[in-house]
Amino acid sequence: MDFTDDQSGSPEGRRDSRLELQFAPMIDIVFLLLIFFLTTTAMTLPESRLSPALETQQSSDGIGSEQDMTPQVLEARPMDGRPVYVVGSRVVTDRHELVALLEQLPKEPGLLVTVDDSVPIGFAASALQCARDAGFDKVTYVPSEL
Repeated sequence: MDFTDDQSGSPEGRRDSRLELQFAPMIDIVFLLLIFFLTTTAMTLPESRLSPALETQQSSDGIGSEQDMTPQVLEARPMDGRPVYVVGSRVVTDRHELVALLEQLPKEPGLLVTVDDSVPIGFAASALQCARDAGFDKVTYVPSEL
């Protein structure tokens, strides 16, 4: 009986310690990824070279009016223990009066609706609906700060 190591005697039992890598499939995958990224990348200008979409509108004397910089704000806040709507210096309690008041404002700049925490949610939702009923497309809801 021979008790010698079988790995050294026969080629079947001997394990090759060298590892061989197949590069052809890896190259294929690299090229497929390269093609994918080249075809899905959108070539755009750097942001520093983009032209601004903002335009200024000036009055006939060359100076913009003060009204151009004034935001249109509708406030829903409590006054004398009841919720009211405030637009500028006008105080309104009725929905129909509010819609009539908002219809007089220019629609393009939009409207900011600020709501106090103590105002009921239905009153705040009514302010947003009145702004839509008056024809405003851009209505922004701003809750009061904590």
